[in-house]
Amino acid sequence: MEDQALAAATADRIDGKAFADGLVARMAAEVAQIRADTGLLPGLAVVLVGEDAASAVYVNAKHRQTMAVGMASFVHRLPAETSQADLLALLDQLNADTAVHGILVQLPLPAHLDALEVIERIDPAKDVDGFHAVNAGRLATGQEALVPCTPLGCLMMLKDRLGDLTGLNAVVIGKSNIVGKPMSQLLLAENCTVITTHSKTKNLPDLCRMADILVVAVGRPGLVRGDWIRPGATVIDVGINRVEENGKSRITGDVAFEEAGHAAAITPVPGGVGPMTIACLLANTLTAFRRRHSLPAVSLAAE
Repeated sequence: MEDQALAAATADRIDGKAFADGLVARMAAEVAQIRADTGLLPGLAVVLVGEDAASAVYVNAKHRQTMAVGMASFVHRLPAETSQADLLALLDQLNADTAVHGILVQLPLPAHLDALEVIERIDPAKDVDGFHAVNAGRLATGQEALVPCTPLGCLMMLKDRLGDLTGLNAVVIGKSNIVGKPMSQLLLAENCTVITTHSKTKNLPDLCRMADILVVAVGRPGLVRGDWIRPGATVIDVGINRVEENGKSRITGDVAFEEAGHAAAITPVPGGVGPMTIACLLANTLTAFRRRHSLPAVSLAAE
């Protein structure tokens, strides 16, 4: 009977696209006000090395959305054979450019380039991806930092849904520098009790069943089954996986979505976390601009 009741329940879908659209609209209004008050514009520089098709799509999308909110967009497209020295020299120029407040180097880079050295060359104050060791360290120690875009978007949606997160049990599946680790740090900063898990964790289903908040970011389709999820939990599925079924391709998350109806709310894939990433990139650029010009922080939370 309990299983039937769980199967009959329907979790609310957390609409990441609608949330991102609202965030973008609020940023556009904020940028317009900044321009009216100061005559200045936040500027985002994106560097693309090579001709990776997926990366080119992402860069084009970032350029369009940057322009749509009224920010200045600087796209640097470099040939695949660009040397490490030439790429670092470009970053030095962008670090020194007062019109540029955010710098992003699109990953992955061609195999002959050292991505870690490239990331570490970016001025931490302009590191809108939040990948620089200085930003990672500042986040871990509770200081002001630029935060990786995906976990930042997850946190925004969680706070919008749940309000104050104090005292909630949060389980994060994944320990990457891009999502898992910063997500855990953000939840700790919100006074959650956080368990960070990964592929080597023992008794993972039992740990998940303790979670008021479950964030999954491992890139394994359908890893989290319905009976791993506590009734009433809020589930954030960061996974984006392409699977083949009966000769057709579809996109799915890391959570068995059709089994999660007893959750209070869940992000669908697609349409959940994904749309928030570029929106939060622009939010980080706006944050970097305000810090650079010693302007007070402004909340971009929905009213």
